[in-house]
Amino acid sequence: MKGHLFTKYFSNEGARPPFERLLEILKEVLSYTNGDLDEALDWMDQLHKEYGLYTDEYSKEDFLDDLFQKNFVDSQDSEKRGITSKMEQALRKSALDQIFGKIKRSDIGDHKTGLSGKGDEVLPELRQYEFGDPMNQIALTESFKNAQIRSGMDNITWSNEDLIAHEKTLQVSTSTVLMIDISHSMILYGEDRITPAKKVAMALAEFIRTKFPKDSLDIIVFGNDAWEVKLKDLPYLQVGPFHTNTVAGLRLAQDILRKKRTPNKQILMITDGKPSCLKEGSGYYKNSFGLDRKIVNKTLNEAVMCRRNKIGVTTFMVASDPYLVEFIDEFTEACKGKAFYSGLDKLGAFVLHDYTRNKRKRF
Repeated sequence: MKGHLFTKYFSNEGARPPFERLLEILKEVLSYTNGDLDEALDWMDQLHKEYGLYTDEYSKEDFLDDLFQKNFVDSQDSEKRGITSKMEQALRKSALDQIFGKIKRSDIGDHKTGLSGKGDEVLPELRQYEFGDPMNQIALTESFKNAQIRSGMDNITWSNEDLIAHEKTLQVSTSTVLMIDISHSMILYGEDRITPAKKVAMALAEFIRTKFPKDSLDIIVFGNDAWEVKLKDLPYLQVGPFHTNTVAGLRLAQDILRKKRTPNKQILMITDGKPSCLKEGSGYYKNSFGLDRKIVNKTLNEAVMCRRNKIGVTTFMVASDPYLVEFIDEFTEACKGKAFYSGLDKLGAFVLHDYTRNKRKRF
């Protein structure tokens, strides 16, 4: 009997086409330059000096020409060029692979519930046909057998009582608002919290778009105020000289979800914790020092409103200061939601895990 034949292992990393290798690097750099192509290419020039990205066989000019030919950039003119919608989608796909690619298969979830009803997956269980069931749900063999037994082989007739239908799983949809904190503290003290937050947003959006197309995802950012951003704008998201108006973010999120018909509604909030701003009339009330009770109480009021409106709130805390953690605990108690305290490298896994868990619940 022939045994195993072992041969020397050769890595095929070097076999990757140079364009694919450089494109992966460019996508990673673009996430840090907020989608600025010229700045990203300058970064790659610096990387080339250090690591030799380009070669005589495949130069920077060859790479730029391929980017244009493959529709990743919209112009060959250095004064006009920018990234295309194809590149924006590639950034979302890259974020999905990076953040969610290492999640165990059992963590993914499939949007099923423990109930039967309308859905896409046919179950082996059978039941009596009911008015309104789709025709493709009828079990033809069993229905034909019933008709034979009732009317005989010589003169088969059909009756409603003969029809048998396959059961299907009940599958639910969820309306989600993803809130991203873009206050100045998200880049304070040399710690970049906004880039991982953006990657999570892009990954989550791509995950829903491809895996659960019947779901809805709205994305808002909040600083001094809160406003919606489109999916295509995510790569360009930047932190501003803003305070943190969590109240405005929660109010906008509730306004959006109030218009959704699905009974399953949730808010996923990525923040470093501390609310520091309120809108008052035509101006703002701000306090960056500690936790201002006036601001905190308004924020907790919105948390209670989310609970009353049956909107689940999950907070992803990207800071570890004890007094901020204490506030998030108080906030989570008010909304009866969930909170995760994690390092930035674990943020994506927690978002995916909690998102799919919420899919199986009705809030």
